[in-house]
Amino acid sequence: MNINKLLSGISDCVCGKKHTCTIDYVEIGEGALNILPEICRDYKHILLVADCNTYKAAGEAAYAHLTDKINKKLILGDKGELLIPDEKALDTIRSSVSDETDLILGVGSGVINDLCKEVSFENNLPYYIIATAPSMDGYASVGSALILGGMKITMNARPPKAIIADSEVIRNAPMDMIRAGYGDIIGKFSCLSDWKLAALLRNEYFCPTVYELTLNTAKEVRSLANKISERDGEAISALMEALVAVGIAMAYVGNSRPASGCEHHLSHYFEITGILNSEDYFAHGIDVGFSAVKCAQIREKMLSIAPVKRDFDKEKWLSEIKRIYSTSADGVIALQEQLGWYEEDDSDTVAAKWNEICEILKEVPTASEFISMLSEVGLNYSDFEELYGKKKVDDAILYAKDLKDRYTILWLYYTYFREEH
Repeated sequence: MNINKLLSGISDCVCGKKHTCTIDYVEIGEGALNILPEICRDYKHILLVADCNTYKAAGEAAYAHLTDKINKKLILGDKGELLIPDEKALDTIRSSVSDETDLILGVGSGVINDLCKEVSFENNLPYYIIATAPSMDGYASVGSALILGGMKITMNARPPKAIIADSEVIRNAPMDMIRAGYGDIIGKFSCLSDWKLAALLRNEYFCPTVYELTLNTAKEVRSLANKISERDGEAISALMEALVAVGIAMAYVGNSRPASGCEHHLSHYFEITGILNSEDYFAHGIDVGFSAVKCAQIREKMLSIAPVKRDFDKEKWLSEIKRIYSTSADGVIALQEQLGWYEEDDSDTVAAKWNEICEILKEVPTASEFISMLSEVGLNYSDFEELYGKKKVDDAILYAKDLKDRYTILWLYYTYFREEH
């Protein structure tokens, strides 16, 4: 994969848009941290942000390269508490930004990346990210995934100016983080179907070039599953490149549509309800991979029966949203009232385009194929069923969609196929 070519963008895409990327440097490989003195030569007051684990993994080496340029070193979660990308964490970083700060240097993966991305955007500062695990596809994306007011919200921001990943560091990341990156990429087979579906039923913008880029990236990672599970250095670096490539694909279209669909909505649901109820949940990418199985099962069910519009009982919906989301329910309700999708009737469109819908649903791997993909890196679907249980998963299928303003098969299922429980 030629990451540098992707950084150049696409000036004459068949979709009619000019795709650009504002990232200046991507360095993935052995000794990647050695690039730091060169790319930081114009900065004098750097804020380094890490947590206690990521600082040991790569922060110490980064500090050694840039000691005279680092104005402040901020280590989050040093008391061992779970680091959540929420208001508290944001405020901690904000308070560490001074008038002199000219670069934010994040050392970590998902949470550190999202926090630094948001604070740098708020302060109109550049930021670099040193990846410590190939665990998610948000490194190069435009958005920062945060938990604000108890809701999972993707804030508009900017990609980093540089992404650096030393192959030895990411190869030695915790295995679950490597599995999470793999699961996040495998989920693209699911979300790309949702993108096509939304283009067909909601006239959403769709780019075939970005679609093919993401699909081919997922296929490549799928072929490396066995080597990834063995921590093969080249395979882990290829996984990291794939995660960055998908982030660039998101930057191309200006949102996360090429990389996030129903499987991500289920993942967000388990994370949010886990935080609200102090319950365990899997790492994001692992949940994405497991949720892709569940979404494949939904597609298979939808292909086996004809759509029949279900009546919308608003009072019951409100009651269920309040039960599930508790203190975050008002935000969920407000979002859906703003969208107004529950009041819309697209039954004529669905009936007229049902054959096309079925063709889109058939393009996705089956549930058993997803289970096989995950098992090759040591992820067992039975763990998902055991942790969450049938009731929680059934609730997610019906109400995870309400966390977002994005059309997926979860809306189609709820409107035409749901079973009350």
